[in-house]
Amino acid sequence: MKPRGTIASPNIWEHTATYEIENRATDPHGNLDAALRSLADWAGRTVLDLGCGTGFHLPGFAATAAQVVGVEPHPDLLALARRRTRSLPNVTLLQGTAQEVPLPDASVDVVHARWAYFFGPGCEPGLVELDRVVRRGGTALVIDNDGSRSTFGAWFRRGYPHLPTPQETERFWATRGWTRTPVDMGWSFRSRADLEAVVRIEFKPAVAREILRHHQRADVDYAVNIWSKRF
Repeated sequence: MKPRGTIASPNIWEHTATYEIENRATDPHGNLDAALRSLADWAGRTVLDLGCGTGFHLPGFAATAAQVVGVEPHPDLLALARRRTRSLPNVTLLQGTAQEVPLPDASVDVVHARWAYFFGPGCEPGLVELDRVVRRGGTALVIDNDGSRSTFGAWFRRGYPHLPTPQETERFWATRGWTRTPVDMGWSFRSRADLEAVVRIEFKPAVAREILRHHQRADVDYAVNIWSKRF
């Protein structure tokens, strides 16, 4: 059973194995990871990975953090996250949503949310929860697609024309005290077949066909934004 207010993520919820391929192909040169570390040092601190999915990023945080909490609404993904982290004693997994984080007030130092619920307008209830759970001096990091640039950004604009424009998204975060850090991270797949599989779970069939007709390589230039806030 999924918690109240759960918002589905069709890519990972319906195509878990393919999304794992996508995770492995993301940020091949470590640019995004380096930018995150420059914004928030989580060594010896408590980290919340909000919308942790199958727990792909939890071991990386657990290597240096004192405590890592993964929160995920989907029970099947949560089970996979538990299996992935069963040998890590400093990792705890909880079922919950960004709108109702199952943690006490002022209980975490760093929040990591990657393509999970926080897409600008509409995520206000989740932002209220961040105000509640992050300790004073803590930092929240939200990773989102940058539709204003890169090959993937053009695909994103074409595939999701109903979403706010990049300018509207930036206004939303800036007026709430968040700072934008642009990052060129990239996708690099082991094979063309892997890229094709991932494109097909990220975009509707007609858009995916058009993308794959014009893009022949197994790598993609891909820009994202990190929205960060110090509490």
